[in-house]
Amino acid sequence: MLTSLRALASTWFAKVLFLLLILSFAAWGIEDMLRNFGRDTAVARVDGKPIEQDEASEALRRELQRINRATEGRFQPDARIRAALAQQAVEALVTDRVLAREITRMGVVVPDAAVRDYIFAIPGFQGADGRFSRLIFDNFLLSNDLNEPRFLSLLRTDLARQQLTNAVRAGAMTPALLAERLLGWQLENRSVTLVELRIADAPEPEPPSAAQLERFHENNADRFSAPEFREVNLALMNAALLVPQMEVSESEIEDSYAAHRSRYETAERRGLEQVLVPSQEVASAIAAAWAGGADTAAITTQAEAASGQFSNLGMLDRAGLPLPTLTEAGFALALGGVSAPVGTPFGWHVLRAASIEAGATRPIEAVREKLRLEIAAEKAADTAFERSAAIQDALASGAALAEIAERQGMRFLAIRIDAQGRDGDGREVALPIPPAARPALLREVFQTAQGAAPRLSEGEFGFAAVELRGVTPAALRPLESIRAQVSEAFLADARRRFQEQRAAAILAATRAGKPLAEAVAEAGAQIEELGPFGREAGGGNPIPRELLPPIFELRLNEVTMIPAPLSFAVVQLTAISRPGLEGQEAALTTLRNETATALAGDLEAQFGAALRARSDVRFNLRLMNALSAE
Repeated sequence: MLTSLRALASTWFAKVLFLLLILSFAAWGIEDMLRNFGRDTAVARVDGKPIEQDEASEALRRELQRINRATEGRFQPDARIRAALAQQAVEALVTDRVLAREITRMGVVVPDAAVRDYIFAIPGFQGADGRFSRLIFDNFLLSNDLNEPRFLSLLRTDLARQQLTNAVRAGAMTPALLAERLLGWQLENRSVTLVELRIADAPEPEPPSAAQLERFHENNADRFSAPEFREVNLALMNAALLVPQMEVSESEIEDSYAAHRSRYETAERRGLEQVLVPSQEVASAIAAAWAGGADTAAITTQAEAASGQFSNLGMLDRAGLPLPTLTEAGFALALGGVSAPVGTPFGWHVLRAASIEAGATRPIEAVREKLRLEIAAEKAADTAFERSAAIQDALASGAALAEIAERQGMRFLAIRIDAQGRDGDGREVALPIPPAARPALLREVFQTAQGAAPRLSEGEFGFAAVELRGVTPAALRPLESIRAQVSEAFLADARRRFQEQRAAAILAATRAGKPLAEAVAEAGAQIEELGPFGREAGGGNPIPRELLPPIFELRLNEVTMIPAPLSFAVVQLTAISRPGLEGQEAALTTLRNETATALAGDLEAQFGAALRARSDVRFNLRLMNALSAE
């Protein structure tokens, strides 16, 4: 036996087999590396160059922070909004790449002096004296999670982009003739002869016969049909439903309060004034004068004489100052106190505490109920996911939905509902979910196939399992059950048809050569002469809003019939007046500027689209979805 094994081991077959085993164990050790080998890690690629997921995540995070600041923390994006913002962030990065390629191709450069001058000219970076404030600039970088090199790089790129796009936009102009025509069009007034036949003024029609009512009922099945109804058993579970079931101990509330204590603390804030000068000796002299009672004007003059500046920094907490040394100096002062000179890379600072707002802490008793609900909501969310696996297993085993719902703490409903969420009496069926989630749950109900076993679905509504018991197809309601409704609809239709026929007869008579006034008189209607009036409804315009667009499409002396919700109108355009443009120079200038701006925007959009069309842009949908889910 051993001799046979030795002989086999010496063959090429055995050697190849051992080599394969060695390679298999080696691959097992680097499985993760092999699994990711060849997998694209870029969210998108522009001409083969990647936009990595970290860069896209950073862009999305910055956009969310911007919106959050603009809404003062009230912005809470749902999954759809987050997906749209992720798409927007990646699209912006793609545009940057496309423009960067064109900037490089055209050799556009931004000198350091241009970057510096641009920063110094930004009003938001200027102090009370109208000059660039390094402190304000540093606060801006801190609040936006940027360092100076990164900000300068972004600004340089943006300035190069502005050079390119401004060159494109510079070609936009509004010719004087175009502006005059547009303004004349805007200011144009019209006068009309109008007859309005109100449906409510139509004579009362004869009551319909039985045959007429039956025929009207059948011919308008869409108006008198009952919608499809579904009888379903519905089991729902979400965090809101589970919150009342969650127990929260006193120790959990205390632990949460301790862990999130900063949420209930209002930090001390100080109104600080600052002098920044290049020399310690000057700073010491200013500190002495300030502490001795010198007023702001005198301190400002003294600072400016030494090539320094005075700044009112406003109300700040400890995080509002960019350097720890300044923070310690400023927050060690008593009210009205003046600090000793503090040296930093920016120069020598002297601070004065103009006002102090003491910090405060809300006690646990004031936030106990809020903490209890927060903890219960967290537990409910975790519990919902934990129970979902057990619910899926129970559904797969064929257990009754009502039994599963009772065992797992789900809300069970047996309902009859249409696709709009109403019952047979037209009332909205109460569902224990937020109103915004109703459409998603109704889609789930009406996508369930008859005879299909219930399955657990996750959506805006939380978790839901639908068991379809029966379907009542959409069907024409029996005439006897809605006879009064059909009769009223028949009469309303007859009134409308009567006035429509009168209006059509008047229009036909005018087109046969009869003057409108004569045709209206023969029809027994009243005629009005209205105008001049402009294009805009309201503000004393006598023409109803729905009649204005058709009237301003008419040619002079043309007659038309215009149907409206409550009437039929026959209108003849009798005059068109275009006021002269004398004295309209300001309006003309505004219009030319607005039109040129719109044309410039169109040119820039077309330029960007052309550059993008010349580029190979590819998106990684898997990573795009992952980005929006972060």
